[in-house]
Amino acid sequence: MNRRVPLPGVHSTLHNGIAHSRFSVAAEAPQRRLGAWRERVGHVIDVLPSWSDLEKPFNASIDRFELDGLAFTDCRSDAMSLERSLARISRDSVRNFALHVFVEGEMRDVSVRSLSRTATPSAAKVLALDMGQPVRMRRTDCRVLTLFVPAAVVQEVFPDPEAIHGLAIQELATPIARLAVEYVAALSSRVGRLSAAAVQADARTGAQLLVAALSKQVGMGDSARAAARAAVFGQARRYIQAHLHRADLSPDGVVAALRLSRPTVYRLFQHEGGLASYIRNLRLRHAADELAKHPSAMVADIAYGAGFKSASDFTRAFRRAFDMAPQDFRAAARKSG
Repeated sequence: MNRRVPLPGVHSTLHNGIAHSRFSVAAEAPQRRLGAWRERVGHVIDVLPSWSDLEKPFNASIDRFELDGLAFTDCRSDAMSLERSLARISRDSVRNFALHVFVEGEMRDVSVRSLSRTATPSAAKVLALDMGQPVRMRRTDCRVLTLFVPAAVVQEVFPDPEAIHGLAIQELATPIARLAVEYVAALSSRVGRLSAAAVQADARTGAQLLVAALSKQVGMGDSARAAARAAVFGQARRYIQAHLHRADLSPDGVVAALRLSRPTVYRLFQHEGGLASYIRNLRLRHAADELAKHPSAMVADIAYGAGFKSASDFTRAFRRAFDMAPQDFRAAARKSG
């Protein structure tokens, strides 16, 4: 995997011991600013400039605070399109979760390409992303606060961390959503004044509040009923993962194995686009990982190993999900690895 290198910018240590870095394009020549920003964030995500973007003046800055196992960033920038592709994911080791809070501006047109769907048809004020899954999105001129947390922090509130990818809050219509956003916004003004331990605790609490607000959107709030739903969802997920390689794995088979009613099981996977979509997308992600890890393996063998009934079925599904054939994805991953 990629060797970690220092990010560009001014690095310092706050009086409370927290490592801080700041990067701004303000000192760059106007024609170099967007390129400098692409270099700064390019270790994780690609900036996709249009011709009109290249012709406009561009401004952006970011403050990053490194905590124990977590990170917190405060970013101000002009509008831009961003993409974290499957090819990029296959060649790096970034696997944490990003919880975005837009205190100014918003995220738009978030496409979770591994799910072949648009996750947020309208503007989002809060957005959760699994950095191990592809995404494409456009954000307006904004100020965005982001907590980067490990899966374990998400799992304390949300039973299946990977399923949070692309979940968003458009309107702060619930008390928990408003509290979460206010809490994280307050953290940005306190990070230099509190002790490192207090900042660490506040960041973790802020992340848990955001995940709780997102989980409430999909019916997994903090109640006995929600706990039961989470337990059943975990049982279903484990069954699917254990039988993913079997071509006969189907929604009907999952329902029969769990001995629950069809509506009960199907409701659990509504936020995934349905149970059939969940199974198909797990298979596609598994196959994509295998394509990157085993460049000499036959595509057909990978397809069958992921539970597809034929290589042609797999190729069609892969192309629909990722806009490229499996062979093209493998070549791109090898070239950029």
